Amino acid sequence: MPAAPRPGVTVFLTGLSGAGKSTIADALVADLEAAGRPVTVLDGDVVRTHLSSELSFSREDRDLNIRRIGFVAGEVVKHGGTVVVAAIAPYEAAREEARALVERHGRFVLVHLSTPLEVCEGRDVKGLYARARAGEITGFTGVDDPYEPPARAEVVLDTSVTPLPESVARIRSVIDGAAAPVS
Repeated sequence: MPAAPRPGVTVFLTGLSGAGKSTIADALVADLEAAGRPVTVLDGDVVRTHLSSELSFSREDRDLNIRRIGFVAGEVVKHGGTVVVAAIAPYEAAREEARALVERHGRFVLVHLSTPLEVCEGRDVKGLYARARAGEITGFTGVDDPYEPPARAEVVLDTSVTPLPESVARIRSVIDGAAAPVS
């Protein structure tokens, strides 16, 4: 008799621009793949380019983009897959909608990167925060548009004080079912 399939899981990394979402996603994916676990990556910028290019950065369109990410993640999870999402996802209601879409089929692990705004601004190689502060970009999360911290994050990491290997290990412990401190 074949072994029962492993339930699917989505790790949803959320935080400000520059918080470390892509860095952690890359390291987590490498760790999971090295352990023989194929991973689907849904990067917010890439999804916006290929699946949501018609959307603006209004609240409604940002929410729709996160719902789309949640739907795709849920479809992968339904078939036992592992998904890593890296998206700013600034609004609590949209993140909870994504959670509900995934949890119909498997596990959802919300990871809040609570890296302070000033650290994120210091990491900003594209100069987006400076442009937002100068009024060249409007509706920029953390400057003139809110980031609503998650109420139900399974893991909270401040990447300005938590080393990358420890961040990945803490997320893996939750994925693998071991108890891990939330923050």
